[in-house]
Amino acid sequence: MYIIVTGAAGFIGSNIVKALNERGVTRIIAVDNLKRAEKFKNLVDCEIADYFDKDAFLERLLSGQFDGAVKAVFHEGACSDTMEGDGRYMMENNYRYSLALLDWCQAQSVQFLYASSAATYGGSSEFREERQFEAPLNVYGYSKFLFDQIVRQRLPGATAQIVGFRYFNVYGSRETHKGRMASVAFHHFNQFRAERKVRLFEGCEGYANGEQKRDFVYVGDVAKVNLFFLDHPEQSGIFNLGTGRAQSFNELAVANVNACRALEGAPKQSLTELLQQGFIEYVPFPEALKGKYQSFTQADLTKLRAAGYAAPFASVDEGVSEYVQWLNARV
Repeated sequence: MYIIVTGAAGFIGSNIVKALNERGVTRIIAVDNLKRAEKFKNLVDCEIADYFDKDAFLERLLSGQFDGAVKAVFHEGACSDTMEGDGRYMMENNYRYSLALLDWCQAQSVQFLYASSAATYGGSSEFREERQFEAPLNVYGYSKFLFDQIVRQRLPGATAQIVGFRYFNVYGSRETHKGRMASVAFHHFNQFRAERKVRLFEGCEGYANGEQKRDFVYVGDVAKVNLFFLDHPEQSGIFNLGTGRAQSFNELAVANVNACRALEGAPKQSLTELLQQGFIEYVPFPEALKGKYQSFTQADLTKLRAAGYAAPFASVDEGVSEYVQWLNARV
C-alpha cells in the first residue's frame, strides 16, 4: 500500500516525507508542481516510490489507477501565498482540488489528512475550532475556511478518517524555496548573516516594540502530529496545530540572534543587551499593514489534547536553536 503526499516538495509536505522515511516508510507517491524547480532540493535526501505533477496525478487518480492501493493521503499541496489576488486560481487550487481528493478518499475508505490554516480565524481574538470564531481576511483564508465547512458536513457520514490541521506560524527546515513567504525565523537568520542585526516592527495597536505575539510552531512538531493521527485512524475532525503558547517577536529574535552568535562561541544575551549592542533594532510599523495585521495568535489545543496527542511542543528557543544549526549547515 502507498502513502500519497501532495505538496511533497514543499515545506510541510517534505518534512512529512522525511518523517515517514525515518519510520522506514518509502512506498510514498510524491505529488507536486515543480514549476519552481528549486523545490526539488527538499526531496534529495528522501526516499519515494514515484513522483507525479499535481494535474497529471489527479487525472490518474480519478481514472482508477490507484484504486485499492493507497493507505492514506497527506494533502499538503496548496497555494499558501496570503497576498495572492487571483481568487479564481486560489479557489480552484485550494478548494476544488481538495474536494476531488476528499471524494476519492471517501469512496476508497482511505485516510485523508489535510492542511487547513489558522488564517481561517482572520481577525478573531479567539482561536477555537468553532464556526463563530472564523472570519478569514483574505481569499487564501476563505479557501481553507470553505473546505473546512465541507468537511464538517461530511464527518457524520464519513467512511474513513478525515483530519484537518489548522497550522499556526510554522517555521523550520525545508522552507528556503518559499522566499518572502518563508517564516520570520528564516528571514531573521538571513538578516543576521548579512547585516549582523535583526529588524522588528515597532509597537502598534497597544503593543510595545516587538511585543506582538504569535503561536510559532516548529515543523518537526507539525510532522509528529500528522503521524500521530496516521496511527490513530479512529480520530477525525478539525484541529488547531500550534504550541498553545503565544511568544513575542522579541523572543523569536533573541532566540535567533543567540543561536547565530552561539555558532561563533558567543554566550547568550538578554533582549536588553542585544538591543544595546545593535543586534536587534526596531523599524516603523508599515502603514499598509495597520488594521490588517494579526498582533496575537494562540492555538487552543483543547481538541488536540482530547484526541490523545500528549507530547510537548518545542519553545521558540528550542526550535529556533535547532533550525539555525540546520540552516548554517547549508550556507
